[in-house]
Amino acid sequence: MTSSSSQPTRRDLRRTPRNARRVIRPAALTLGVALGVTAMVGTTASATVPIAASSAPVMQRAALVTATVASPAKPLSAIEQATTDAVAAAEASVLEAATVTADVSAAALPVDGDTTVDTAQLRDRIAGLQDADVIPTLLLPDLTDKLTEATADVQAETADLRGRLDAAKAQKAAEEEAARIAAEEAAAAEAAARAEAEAAAAAEAEAEAEAAATSSSSSARSSAPAASGSAVASTGDNSPGAAQQAASNMLGDYGWGQDQFSCLVSLWNKESGWNYQAYNSGSGAFGIPQALPGSKMASAGGDWQTSAVTQVRWGLGYISGRYGSPCGAWGHSQSVGWY
Repeated sequence: MTSSSSQPTRRDLRRTPRNARRVIRPAALTLGVALGVTAMVGTTASATVPIAASSAPVMQRAALVTATVASPAKPLSAIEQATTDAVAAAEASVLEAATVTADVSAAALPVDGDTTVDTAQLRDRIAGLQDADVIPTLLLPDLTDKLTEATADVQAETADLRGRLDAAKAQKAAEEEAARIAAEEAAAAEAAARAEAEAAAAAEAEAEAEAAATSSSSSARSSAPAASGSAVASTGDNSPGAAQQAASNMLGDYGWGQDQFSCLVSLWNKESGWNYQAYNSGSGAFGIPQALPGSKMASAGGDWQTSAVTQVRWGLGYISGRYGSPCGAWGHSQSVGWY
């Protein structure tokens, strides 16, 4: 018998699973619709679907997923533009790396460290982003960041290689400049030595010519005849003033006027200072007229060593025979330095 108590009947037990499935099914269907709408449309709105109270937690999770997927930090156009810019920068970095590597090879200089830049990873990332249209928008920011990091690595390696190449070029330039300066200094030193040698040779040749001229002049001077018939006699006063007075008195004996006296004074001032004992240790010339040797003046008198008058007489005879006059002798002395 069936009692009228609250015990469930068999029919109730059979209906319970069916009713429970009716409650769960709308909840699952609602979640699927929410996810599908999010994936296709990308909207932040949640579909308003009547559901049973027991399905509320499931729908809350669906709304969270929908908001996360459909609310990017930047607009789609900004994300795509950032990717395009990153790809362009990466391609420029690959080109710059290739350029620097080629420059290193062409320079043929000893560059420290690795002389290449590895761009394989960067080129792979560029290839992966070439067609951003087929990549889900949600993935673009992360891929773009990785591309940017790889680009920065390549740029750093490229800058380092360029710096090392520039250092090698600077070193080579410094070495070439040092070699150039050394060569110029060596050439200058050689030229200076050559000029010095030429100057020494010229000085030696001039000295030899002067010595030969002096010897010739002295020989002519030693053979000059003494004037005859001179009435000027030695007084024993051998001072320069007495010697000059005696010379002035003798000018007429050789046919000269007093206009020749100043030239004679200048000439023998230069040769001996009118000192009858003047002696040139270099050539051996002696006396007021600097006869070479002094003994040649013996033709004018045996007292040639002690008499200024005898020396003057011999000197005037030498001037007359070789230059014609005291002014002629003085002019020659001024021209070449000797008479």
